[in-house]
Amino acid sequence: MKKFLFTFTIAAVFQSLTAQEITLDKIYSGYYRGKGIAGITSMKNGENYLVIEQGGIAKYSYKTFQKEGNIVDGQFESYEFSDDESKILLLKESEPVYRHSFLGKFDVKDLKTGKIINLNDGKAVQEPRFSPDATKVAFIVDNNLFYQDLNSGKINQITNDGRKNSIINGLADWVYEEEFGHARQYEWTENSDAIVFVKSDESEVPEVYIPVYGKLLYPAEMRFKYPKAGEKNAMVSAQLYRLDLGKTISLDLSSFKNYYIPNVFQTTKPDEIVLITSERIQNASDVLKVNTKTGAVQKLFTETDDKWVDMDSPTLEFLEDNSFLWASERDGNRHLYWYDKEGKLKKQVTKGNWEITDYYGYNPKSKEIYVQTTEKGSINKVVSKINIENGKSQLISNAEGNNSASFSKNYNYFIETSSTAAQPYNFVLKDSNGKILKELQNNNDQLKKLQADNFAVKEFITIPNETGDQMNAWIMKPKNFDPNKKYPLFMFQYSGPGSQQVSNSWDNGNALWFNHLVQKGYIVACVDGRGTGYKGARYKKVTYMNLGKYEIEDQITAAKWLGNQPYIDKSRIGIFGWSYGGYMASLAMTKGADFFKAGIAVAPVTNWRFYDTVYTERFMRTPQENTDGYDKNSPTEFAGLLKGKFLMIHGTADDNVHFQNSMQFSEALIQNKKQFEFMAYPDKNHSIYGGNTRPQLYQKMTDFILENL
Repeated sequence: MKKFLFTFTIAAVFQSLTAQEITLDKIYSGYYRGKGIAGITSMKNGENYLVIEQGGIAKYSYKTFQKEGNIVDGQFESYEFSDDESKILLLKESEPVYRHSFLGKFDVKDLKTGKIINLNDGKAVQEPRFSPDATKVAFIVDNNLFYQDLNSGKINQITNDGRKNSIINGLADWVYEEEFGHARQYEWTENSDAIVFVKSDESEVPEVYIPVYGKLLYPAEMRFKYPKAGEKNAMVSAQLYRLDLGKTISLDLSSFKNYYIPNVFQTTKPDEIVLITSERIQNASDVLKVNTKTGAVQKLFTETDDKWVDMDSPTLEFLEDNSFLWASERDGNRHLYWYDKEGKLKKQVTKGNWEITDYYGYNPKSKEIYVQTTEKGSINKVVSKINIENGKSQLISNAEGNNSASFSKNYNYFIETSSTAAQPYNFVLKDSNGKILKELQNNNDQLKKLQADNFAVKEFITIPNETGDQMNAWIMKPKNFDPNKKYPLFMFQYSGPGSQQVSNSWDNGNALWFNHLVQKGYIVACVDGRGTGYKGARYKKVTYMNLGKYEIEDQITAAKWLGNQPYIDKSRIGIFGWSYGGYMASLAMTKGADFFKAGIAVAPVTNWRFYDTVYTERFMRTPQENTDGYDKNSPTEFAGLLKGKFLMIHGTADDNVHFQNSMQFSEALIQNKKQFEFMAYPDKNHSIYGGNTRPQLYQKMTDFILENL
């Protein structure tokens, strides 16, 4: 009883001391942490769904809302069913490699017999995947591809030439993983008798050396292949392995675009795989059909663009008759197109001055597709169902905010995850017409805590740029905002191609820190200028060959516009960004030095020559082709213009935007006799986290703003 009373007293004192204020201590203690639902997956019957809970993987009824027990007991990081749901693949523990890749230890449980098999004898693997007939699991170890027979337990090695920093089989190299968005580079055929995979020979790709300090007497070294703009990429080839023959043949792609092979897709036809390929400049992609019995390759069609084709998140969905849906920006917005099985265009399925932002599936009974779109404005994401034959569309989510869906296999139900800038995540079960059946989880408690501490909600506005575009923006003002008072302005942006920071959605990240700054007397604003996404291809792709040029012009224009508002002190405008946003903050403090008093650049790119091939060349071509585009938009070229207070921050083990970027910019500033602050985070990657790193980082940035803005 005394212990309880003491705890209550301390808590009461803490609340009284920090009431009405969002503090860094509260943010990083988890005080405002919200609740979610992990691992939502529909079962094949369409009447049950699964989620990961504390005691295991729980089974719920869509119809009754009731829990029907656990499919598997225990604690798991993730899971995946075989197609027939007779077996389940369970991730027990993992160790990250890069952004998407990880080493994991997996179990396979037979749900009929209860038998558990330790995949690869309990040793770590990468990218395991059931064969469609559920009798085998393929996986990768040490850059080699294997499969394990689940009946006999026998492990069969498909490739033998995999070597670190040399040959990779079925697994993306660093740049493919980072820029094409996935690590697995293989796929089973529908009839489980063959695997098509990508082999990457990265032996000629230059290596990056990153020192690892730790608590070592002599620093260790991390080495990996990283192709920088204009340098050699891995040489890739497509390989076909037939299980019945036990051998691999190389597929002949010489008649097609074959510099990159970003994607491998399974179709609904038993002996067929589809590859998406492109040349280095990424302005055209071939969609290729592979006959896995003969090895013959046929082109279905070529997607072209006068600037670039996005291949990092392609939509390719095969319907029952092996016709397929494909997403394209060819009419100026991202829409869906329907092709027959031979690659002939049947029709454009969606049209309008809005975009398809996600694809959820196709219901063959109703002939409807389920998609997420920007139909209700570029800052909102909504869910609709659309008949692919007559084009009839029905909105089935909220009309505002950011809404996403997880559908039942029969499309009779879906779980909607929704939020707005003012409302945290809410999870609701709905029927196929969007009728609410049951609220599954809300975050009202989180919101109450924030509101009690004077949480400031974003106001959405538009700001004109010099070419007449209306740029989406948000602004945060103090609760006791006085329009007759002059406030300092702190601007945040990211600005990268196709990105979006001005979204009517809940932000569990920087928004809480921005609230902390607002309560310190600042106005915080964010503007999505040219180059950002969800406003059509023209707006997004105008920055082609000149990354940084138009983006910084728009941030300067926004600063001038905001500075002319009666409540902003134009002599006290600051800017902050991370990664691409750090690049922009660096340009703002040099090219825009007359408008920004203080700036913070975290993990900035400072010359696109230092960044990777796939991303940079997609938007810039190579440095050999576009010298001016690289050099005339680099902050290092304008180091002599720095006037205000500047803080640069970087992790020494950043495998993405290398520490080299900040070192080069630092040297340019030093040689121009410019004073600035610099913070290096030992052995931290691009995200700069771990232990007390984030609290220390955000306290440092807060102190810098309070002292200099």
